[in-house]
Amino acid sequence: MKGLLKALSGKGGRQAGARVSNTRSVSYSTSPLLASKTPSWRSRFLVALVGLAFAGLLGRALYVQVIGTDFYQKQGEARYAHTVELPASRGRINDRAGQVLAASVAVPSIWAIPKEVDADADKRRALAKILGLSGAELEKKLDPATRFVWLRRQADDQTAAQIKALNLKGVFQDREYKRKYPEGEAAAHVVGFTNIEERGQEGIELAFQKDLQGRDGSRAVVRDRLGRVVEDIGERVPAVNGRDIDLSVDSKVQFFAYQRVRDAVAEHKAKAGSVVVLDAQTGEVLALANYPSYDPGDRQNLSGAQLRNRALTDIFEPGSTMKPMIVGLALETGRVTPDTIVNTGRGSVSIAGWSPTDHTPKDALSVTQIIQKSSNVGAAKLALGMQPREMHELFTSIGLGQRPQINFPGAITGKLRPYKSWRPIEQATMAYGYGLSASLFQLAHAYTVFARDGEVIPLTMTKQAPGTLVHGIKVFSPKTAAQLREMLQMAAGPGGTAPQAMVSGYSVGGKSGTAHKQEGKGYAGHKYRSWFVGIAPISKPRIVVAVMVDEPSNGQYFGGAVAAPVFSQVVAQTLRLMGVPPDLDVKPQILAVQKTQAVEESF
Repeated sequence: MKGLLKALSGKGGRQAGARVSNTRSVSYSTSPLLASKTPSWRSRFLVALVGLAFAGLLGRALYVQVIGTDFYQKQGEARYAHTVELPASRGRINDRAGQVLAASVAVPSIWAIPKEVDADADKRRALAKILGLSGAELEKKLDPATRFVWLRRQADDQTAAQIKALNLKGVFQDREYKRKYPEGEAAAHVVGFTNIEERGQEGIELAFQKDLQGRDGSRAVVRDRLGRVVEDIGERVPAVNGRDIDLSVDSKVQFFAYQRVRDAVAEHKAKAGSVVVLDAQTGEVLALANYPSYDPGDRQNLSGAQLRNRALTDIFEPGSTMKPMIVGLALETGRVTPDTIVNTGRGSVSIAGWSPTDHTPKDALSVTQIIQKSSNVGAAKLALGMQPREMHELFTSIGLGQRPQINFPGAITGKLRPYKSWRPIEQATMAYGYGLSASLFQLAHAYTVFARDGEVIPLTMTKQAPGTLVHGIKVFSPKTAAQLREMLQMAAGPGGTAPQAMVSGYSVGGKSGTAHKQEGKGYAGHKYRSWFVGIAPISKPRIVVAVMVDEPSNGQYFGGAVAAPVFSQVVAQTLRLMGVPPDLDVKPQILAVQKTQAVEESF
């Protein structure tokens, strides 16, 4: 064994020695790889590259931190800092007694960040059902490429609660303001409406947009990636709420006027109707009602006929309502007195081949009877005794041929041609309201001349301070105005064209009008407009009321039969609401009404 170990050890020793000998025999200096020298430019190049990299980093840091610091700060802030708008509350619109006609209330609005929405198919179907959308419509809204989407603006509380109960990630709720209109259809054409951004589109909402809208505020906040506010930063700019507008309109008078004209349109199977009520002492508009109307809070499927503020936008030939103006001018210039007899030629007169006629022929009528019986011939003869310039000045002084000076959209001018182009027949027909045009609002304004002792006063849609003195344009003397009021009272009483205008307990006066509707270049044979314009009480006028019914088609079309009853109802209700004491005994008046029959007017 010892021999074997020795032999092995001897053999291993020889092999190890051989390896040591071989290793020591290698010469590193003779290796072709290790023996070659590295060029000095290479090391310098590497050092230069490293230096340039550091210089680039240093330059970039300098640019970011010093030169472009504003830009990068803004970019950084844009990813976490946001400016949240603090919407101003739009001002309220009130009637003269403080009754709210339009106000803004906070309502929920639903929005989403589509790429954040995490909902399974069942929840998506539930969300679509609550929103009233089809599945395809909801998926289109939730397109991940869209950063923000409104799901439902100005939703109701029930819808918002149902969506909140789904607990959907990426779907959020905010509060927005929505306009509410408590009086609905009755005051729609006065108040108007706003769009979804609460900007006025019609009526007072549009006319007083700058006053009502206020000024929005803002605050800077930090939002997380889900859009939630986590911190306020910077100063808060408070919102300035809009100013409230107090109208001259009385909501009770407005509602009653709307009801009465609506009922008249239905009763006479008419196309439309309007009522204007003015305070004769202050020039305040107490009511401006139109039918058909609409709900300002729900404007789906509206037609132009519903939106039209007909009292201001529809013009027509005023017909017999012009006769008191011509008689007033004749009285004022001393050409006639109330008792002057005018030859009416059996109800016809020939002027340049044209013959104005009266419905009830008479050989002669007094000036008072010309108004009471509504004589075309009598009015034409008085007009032909005047200079065209005189008539034109009269018409312009009462507001015809010019836009009403009132802060309200939609009011139009009407038509009044220059007097130098008038022919005699045109001058004659203008005396009974043909050849010129006006709106119902303009006619109501013109009739303030009788209520204010010959003075036409300016009108306003806003409430005036108590005791405000109103001055207008002097057209007639107080004496002439008083004489005309007596004539108008006779026209609206027994033997006149509109006894149905009479009001229990109150003296009234006014003039009915009836005219064929214009179609193209002529007149429609069986289409009419009927109206009545008057004042009350005659003893001390407080209000002017004008009524128009368009295309009555149920057998009656005279203004005294169609519009005068509406006038009577509106006057009675308005004077009672205003606390005006009656100036007539009721019983004799009732007997007079029972015994009288309307005289059919000429038109």
